[in-house]
Amino acid sequence: MRLYSKNQLFTAVAVTALVVAAVCAITFFAVIKKNNDELILTHNNNENELVSETSSENGDFQFQTSIRSDIFPAKNIEGYTQDELQNITVYEKCQDAVVNITTEVMSINWFLEPVPQEGGSGSGAIIDKRGYVVTNTHVIQDAYRIYISLSDGTQYEGKVIGSDSASDIAVVKFTPPENMELSTISFGDSSNLKVGQKVIAIGNPFGFERTMTTGIVSGLGRPIQTSNRTIIRDMIQTDTAINPGNSGGPLLDTQGRMIGINTMIYSTSGSSAGIGFAVPINTASRVVSELIQYGTVKRGSIDASFVQLNSSIANYAKISVSSGLMVSQVVKNGNADKAGLRGGTEAVRYGSNRSSQVIYIGGDVITAIDGISVASLADYYSALESKKPGDTVVVTIIRGKQTSNIKIKLTDSN
Repeated sequence: MRLYSKNQLFTAVAVTALVVAAVCAITFFAVIKKNNDELILTHNNNENELVSETSSENGDFQFQTSIRSDIFPAKNIEGYTQDELQNITVYEKCQDAVVNITTEVMSINWFLEPVPQEGGSGSGAIIDKRGYVVTNTHVIQDAYRIYISLSDGTQYEGKVIGSDSASDIAVVKFTPPENMELSTISFGDSSNLKVGQKVIAIGNPFGFERTMTTGIVSGLGRPIQTSNRTIIRDMIQTDTAINPGNSGGPLLDTQGRMIGINTMIYSTSGSSAGIGFAVPINTASRVVSELIQYGTVKRGSIDASFVQLNSSIANYAKISVSSGLMVSQVVKNGNADKAGLRGGTEAVRYGSNRSSQVIYIGGDVITAIDGISVASLADYYSALESKKPGDTVVVTIIRGKQTSNIKIKLTDSN
């Protein structure tokens, strides 16, 4: 029988414990690696999968989408931060559905002959695998021809399905080859956006195709006046870099869903100054659905004619306010007439000799619609932008020195 000293027994126990711990560690990491490999393999298998789905807006137009399933970059996964992986995922998921739009416009040469010349350019997003593309109205304005360039370098001629200046939204369409499966971008929900939320823009600034920039939602509910003096309400403000050529491109959330359409920037230089604006997708999806179905947007209106007040008219007509819409005439037996809206009774001629018109003074003055202040015609159209024929609105009017509210059922503006 061999005897061991106390130190020898301690050393033997320690070595045995280290061996057991090493075996356990090796087994643990082997299981973890197997699980990770299976996870990466699962994402790789799904990477190029196309998922067809059908969505609709209020049960109207059925969109046929072909959206890439969740893409997870498997290569060098440990070399990226979580934020970088998020950006890469969104870009790989959506960039094939972003298009470059260029136009030709008609001009007149020295011999007074019409000649086509290069127009503007912008971006767009494929929203339906049949070739429907959403963009801005100002991108295709006055276009003689429209060309749509895809991510694979192919180019197709497009046609305008419909455009809406009130929201600066337009839909164009091209016909893809029968064997081509187009990638599309799905609509998100802009009603749940929060200031500070991360957003991503993909577009073609200065002609650099499918450029990606990131930022946050800087503000919500912004009323912005466009170049044609139309006011678009509830615009999304973002510090995401948006430059000329980004117009019409998608503003995306971190899941790759379109939550806005990039429309304009506020800048003194013409380049990005960190203040960009996008039309919220809840507005755009409603407009797009009607443009595809009808070629126009069906909006409700008050069946009367109005004159935008200024100090000159207000002083002449002895009106107590100098802003708002003076009701000139009301359609006889129309909804507004039945609701009690009063038009003017005294005909006067207003304006210069060449552009003068007859208006009627003495009628009601509209100052608000559904609580939204109305100081101009632009405010009036903006307040009714989301209203449908048949909707009822509460109209605030001034009659003499009295302010009151009346309910008016809207008619079809078309």
